[in-house]
Amino acid sequence: MTVTPFLAALNPIAMHLGPIQVHWYGVIIASGVILAVLLAVREGRRRGINPDDIYDMILWALPAALIAARLYYVAFQWPYYSQHPGEIIAIWDGGIAIYGSLIGAGLVVYFFCRSRFIPVWLMLDVAAPTVILGQAIGRWGNFMNQEAFGRITSLSFLQGLHLPHFIVEQMFINGAYRQPTFLYESTWDLLGFVVLMSLRHYPQLFKQGEVFLGYVMWYSLGRFFIEGMRTDSLMLGNVIRVSQLLSVILFVGAAIIWVYRRRQNTPPTDYLAGNPFRERTKLSN
Repeated sequence: MTVTPFLAALNPIAMHLGPIQVHWYGVIIASGVILAVLLAVREGRRRGINPDDIYDMILWALPAALIAARLYYVAFQWPYYSQHPGEIIAIWDGGIAIYGSLIGAGLVVYFFCRSRFIPVWLMLDVAAPTVILGQAIGRWGNFMNQEAFGRITSLSFLQGLHLPHFIVEQMFINGAYRQPTFLYESTWDLLGFVVLMSLRHYPQLFKQGEVFLGYVMWYSLGRFFIEGMRTDSLMLGNVIRVSQLLSVILFVGAAIIWVYRRRQNTPPTDYLAGNPFRERTKLSN
């Protein structure tokens, strides 16, 4: 029996600026980035990081993150893109990988901080909670594009989750209702943001680097299970889900680094101690 939705899918186009189509996907991701940057600047001030340094870093990190995210996605979908090279740059239709963006941005953060004499671990700690908030917001771009969804489910199941009607109907994809895995991940990320923001200012709780490592473990744990529900995963040999494999590696790696640094007493300072080079990089008014 064919199931017919009550409402049509939401329009992925937010507006037209002359001949240019502005997609909700881009608007939502941009909104998440802007909010993340503003929160990072606010926290950076508290930890002795010059706001100008954060803005300068973002100017390099954002293009690197976008390019790396697209290259990561294209690399694992190369059989398709090798036949459609003109679509490689079509990021407005979706197809950017979060793990790719994190790799690209992480490299920029490392080299930028080394050049500005800013502790890399501290900058990562400042950014981590805001990044996961940006990820929570960004998943709604997937919602508007009807992507990052899960297996076929029933209308009654979705209604049983007490979701707003517009979410239920947007999950009617390719003739069937789908698991809203975008929503599961967005909710997990938002919860991670609340946890990290609630805990990071407790005195002597975190050493520098541990807020970031906590973020890595939190996100990887949730992504591993949610990825298993999805039907559009990037695959290795049609057997291994790339994001699940990377989630395991990141979770285990972050846990090992945390334990090793604690046992070796290598974390130099508490997170709340901030930037030891703050006098060299005075805050602007």
